[in-house]
Amino acid sequence: MVELGRLLTAMVTPFDDQGAVDYVQAKLLARALLDSGSDGLVIGGTTGEAPVLSHEEKLRLFAEVKVAVGGRGAVVAGTGTYNTAESIELSREAEKAGVDALLLTVPYYNRPGPEGLFRHFEAIAKSTSLPCILYNIPGRTGTNMTEQTALRLSRIPNIVGVKEASGNFGQIAAIIEGAREGFRVWSGNDGDTLPILALGGYGVICVISHLTGLQMRELIESFLEGRTEEAARIHRRLLPLNNALMTLASNPIPIKYALNQIGFRVGPPRLPLCEPDEATGEKIMAEVRRHHIDLPLAV
Repeated sequence: MVELGRLLTAMVTPFDDQGAVDYVQAKLLARALLDSGSDGLVIGGTTGEAPVLSHEEKLRLFAEVKVAVGGRGAVVAGTGTYNTAESIELSREAEKAGVDALLLTVPYYNRPGPEGLFRHFEAIAKSTSLPCILYNIPGRTGTNMTEQTALRLSRIPNIVGVKEASGNFGQIAAIIEGAREGFRVWSGNDGDTLPILALGGYGVICVISHLTGLQMRELIESFLEGRTEEAARIHRRLLPLNNALMTLASNPIPIKYALNQIGFRVGPPRLPLCEPDEATGEKIMAEVRRHHIDLPLAV
């Protein structure tokens, strides 16, 4: 089992003033996230605005971030789309670029059934030697990957876990209970981290760790060390921040806005996403200002 880490940050993709990917700033951000508690990074996921990145931009981003962080932390490349053949091609090229693992999202838009999901992920996993993490987020994809499908897929040796953002704790518990030994469940909703740990989950693929990475690490470590009251206090303290970043506008609009406001430039989102209006921006920052920021700012 390759060790990818319990706290992985789903990293935003920085853009410059002309809207191009800012690879220099991406490398600075990657190192800063590792300095502030993250074990590794997911590049080109939902928070990284994968749907608006070109094939070439993704591959360059994977490669440059991996060079920047070296062996300090895992780089997990988001290579799964609704197109199986395209996902296989991108996964193979990401492996050549030197990434440590792949994140494979449940196909969106075309809404495959359970057998289609199984064959889709099986085909991608068989095309690469890299560890693969499945990503179940029915609120965005329109399709829930059930525990039965997840358990079938957990028998494929290089499918090592799932990022579960269904919010269905019965389903998540069934996966943890029935999967092969070593198959890991990461929370896909920051606010579900502690409940999923309590069920036997492994960690979280996180957004608020851009700002509060050391605090998220302390939450996880407190729970694992039996300091459950301390873990619960941290969880409760961070819930309003999570709610602000996830509900006031579509992710990653709020987290990119917050990073820009605190002085770590990542640029605006790409269309069709755009920056929040003034009132929403103030609501985001009113909550952000209530919290200690762990991220070291770029100079």
